[in-house]
Amino acid sequence: MKIDISGLNKFFENRVRLGIMSILVVNDSYDFNNLKEALGVTDGNLASHLKALEENGLIKSSKQFIGRKPNTSYYATEAGRQKFSVHLKALEEIINSQ
Repeated sequence: MKIDISGLNKFFENRVRLGIMSILVVNDSYDFNNLKEALGVTDGNLASHLKALEENGLIKSSKQFIGRKPNTSYYATEAGRQKFSVHLKALEEIINSQ
């Protein structure tokens, strides 16, 4: 049986990016520290994946100060939501085809 994988997005193959998008599509926004804690990754690892997602228009960031501390929050763009949805549907089709 041949499995159609054309709907899978290579950009979401990485577990950290998959985790980031999973969190952001079900929440309005999520800040850096909470993403780091939820995913159990280092600052540098998370920052590099967030940068890649943002450069590709899948997420956006919002910077503000809470008291005197900077706080960066992230949210999924409409394009990011659509591409992630297509990716998830492709995964479901693969799972259900077996």
